[in-house]
Amino acid sequence: MRENLSLKAFVVLMKASKSVEEMVRQDIKGYGVSITEFSILEALYHKGRLTVNQICEAVLIKSGSMTYVIKKLQEKGLLDREACAEDRRVIHVYLTTEGKKLMDDIFPKHQEAIENIFSVIDSDAKQSIISTLKHVGLQDKA
Repeated sequence: MRENLSLKAFVVLMKASKSVEEMVRQDIKGYGVSITEFSILEALYHKGRLTVNQICEAVLIKSGSMTYVIKKLQEKGLLDREACAEDRRVIHVYLTTEGKKLMDDIFPKHQEAIENIFSVIDSDAKQSIISTLKHVGLQDKA
């Protein structure tokens, strides 16, 4: 039987994804926040003030659990939220000074951990992986 390269590529991608996810999970665990909390903080850190819906899109989390996590982060003093003046149904979320300080401290460490994970791959291979995965991921959008 001939080797099915598509199936093999899928299996290797899923195994690599699981492995990378576990390494990232271990890294983030050391910062005292969950993956979901870190994802929200990271989105706000890099994009600034966002609506709850924009955060949901950025971190791929359903809005029901998003409200709970945002409330927990607000209780920790890391972010705050306010209703939009034009549309009270829209809630804007932003990092507090404490949240910004935390991310200023932990994001460089997290970035270094990601660099270490991918240090086994040279720049050309990384560029190729990015291009290939974008091509695979965007095919349903065409």
